[in-house]
Amino acid sequence: MRGNSRRVLRIFLGVLCLWGLVPVLRAQDALPGIASLQQGLPVADTLSLYSARTDTIEVPYVALPACFRLVSDNILTDSIGLLDGFWEKLRMARFGIGDTVRVVHVGDSHVRGHIFPRTTGAFLQQTFGTVSYTDVGINGAACITFVRRGRLQQIADLHPDLLILSFGTNESHNRRYNATAHQRQMGELVYGLRRLLPGVPMLMTTPPGAYERLRTGGRRTYRVNPRTVAAVKNIHRFADANGLAVWDMYAVCGGPGRACLNWQEAGLMRRDHIHFLPAGYELQGRLLFQALLKAYNDYVEY
Repeated sequence: MRGNSRRVLRIFLGVLCLWGLVPVLRAQDALPGIASLQQGLPVADTLSLYSARTDTIEVPYVALPACFRLVSDNILTDSIGLLDGFWEKLRMARFGIGDTVRVVHVGDSHVRGHIFPRTTGAFLQQTFGTVSYTDVGINGAACITFVRRGRLQQIADLHPDLLILSFGTNESHNRRYNATAHQRQMGELVYGLRRLLPGVPMLMTTPPGAYERLRTGGRRTYRVNPRTVAAVKNIHRFADANGLAVWDMYAVCGGPGRACLNWQEAGLMRRDHIHFLPAGYELQGRLLFQALLKAYNDYVEY
């Protein structure tokens, strides 16, 4: 290593130590390992090598309504680290290093209402700093709704570092729901996005659950949509087979036994028994942020 390079490296490590990002090391301890790795390393990669990666963040408590039962642990499914690159970018952003981290949340009317995604985005920005969180939703959309060149390009033009895909409510409202057709439609969306955004990780969320309207003896009644369970299982199968992470909001909030009842009994669903009041969407946004933060902490602790 040339003298100037060694001097610059010592200064850089000294600054990191002042920030508390790495433990104070003696020069003779650090330099042998650096010499063989110095060629072409960007700042972020160098920081990754020397940070102890113990910079976890306290996970906020999210209070669920007292009536919520049969809830599950609020965690993401990402067993092989599909989102590791995104967590590293967030970690850099937290220390003011690197470009803005861009999240794009695509979905149906639950996303189009803005409160759900923008609650998550606000907490990410508050926690990590330079995070851009953009929602792209269409009322009544299924995943196939976005499989048009113009819409796919619209998403690609936002240059996301993470794509969140929230569908399943409208697919499962079709009484002729077909799991094979649903798989094919998810594939068209994901493969189309991957052609335009190679290497960008994707996180799928499951629908929160909904009721369907019936007419019984001339009266309007509602029952839990029985096809939501099939759609949720199908989303998991597709994600596992195609390298996507999953946040299962349906299971987190009660699953087939209680999800719909939990939201309804808490007074958080609208009268159509499909959409939610602002407080309901805010709770969903807080839960998604909590799950993201837990997964981030798992990454930095690894």
